[in-house]
Amino acid sequence: MLSLLIACAAMRRSTFLKVAAAGALGAGLAATGSLAHAAGRREPTRALEVKKIADLTGPGITTRFRMEATDLGIPATTPDGRTLFVFGDTFENAQVGGGWWRSPVALWSETGDLNGGVTWSGAVGGDAAQQLWAYDHDNPQFSTVLPSDVITIGDTMYLHAMVNKGLGNVVWTEIWRSDDSGATWAHTGAKFAPDLHGGMFQLLTWGLGDDGYVYLFSTGFQRDKPMILQRVPADKIADPAAYEPWGWKAEGGWAWGNPPSPVLEGRFGELCLRPLDGKWVLTWFNEGDYRIDGIIMDTPTSNLYEARRETLLWGTSWGNEDDSHVAQLYGGYIIPGSTIGELHLAVSQWNTNDGWPYRVMQHRVRGFTP
Repeated sequence: MLSLLIACAAMRRSTFLKVAAAGALGAGLAATGSLAHAAGRREPTRALEVKKIADLTGPGITTRFRMEATDLGIPATTPDGRTLFVFGDTFENAQVGGGWWRSPVALWSETGDLNGGVTWSGAVGGDAAQQLWAYDHDNPQFSTVLPSDVITIGDTMYLHAMVNKGLGNVVWTEIWRSDDSGATWAHTGAKFAPDLHGGMFQLLTWGLGDDGYVYLFSTGFQRDKPMILQRVPADKIADPAAYEPWGWKAEGGWAWGNPPSPVLEGRFGELCLRPLDGKWVLTWFNEGDYRIDGIIMDTPTSNLYEARRETLLWGTSWGNEDDSHVAQLYGGYIIPGSTIGELHLAVSQWNTNDGWPYRVMQHRVRGFTP
């Protein structure tokens, strides 16, 4: 019975993520042999140097943690100075549905030189990567819990997670905390309804400003909604009543406390917001154009239509990959230790037809400057 549940979940997940490789391309694109240069897609306006540094998960890499198949890998610096990467649906063997289903799980890294590739120093839970908190998959309430973003504030790490009953069908979201650099996690009590702000507060990313606020961009988990902005005092991140939207009113313009207004239109997947080099950098999976994009802004309230924007990685078809073109890509999280000029990204890839590859990779982007 368990194997049947996992197989069903894998099919739901496959249907959801195939949109990235097929639905965004239109009916005629598969015949072209290359998805990267589809009509309407622009090549970079400035020269970027993109290089795949390494596979971060898979056979021989994360086998010792019993997690050969996994995705996401959302990174944050821990209070004790390591880097914690948080992964989504994870399986023991190199196949979606390949035994011992867990989510979320996490690995630590003590890598100093990102250009040599991220390596792993240990798994949360011991020799094998354990689920960060106990629950049964495909229970009567929900099927899986997926991480959205993780942040460190002082000595505490906070993890926002989406509780799904079938992928993309969010039943609620919640915030967990760790006071031991990710080794153990406890629920904060913060819980958010799936229809909050018109369903645009499900999938989020956050970054800590130097003004005492955490800034959050968010959207739905269906890849069909625009993005909104909120802020919350860092010491009240677990208080849903303390979140303050950024919105437009004709009589006063943009202001905090107004009902949220879309700050960027599009079809958004995974998001990553980080303060970096005196600026703010936002990366995301652009489902509508099948690529990973990035924006450099002065502040989170900058006009995102006028901010420096670039495509960092392009989608393509299987058999046509290179350093800057990745088949069935998503994710795109900024790895701590990056600079704007040398941005390292954790990029996910899943062959939804074959169930493998289903992994996380490290790509470096040079030349993305304000």
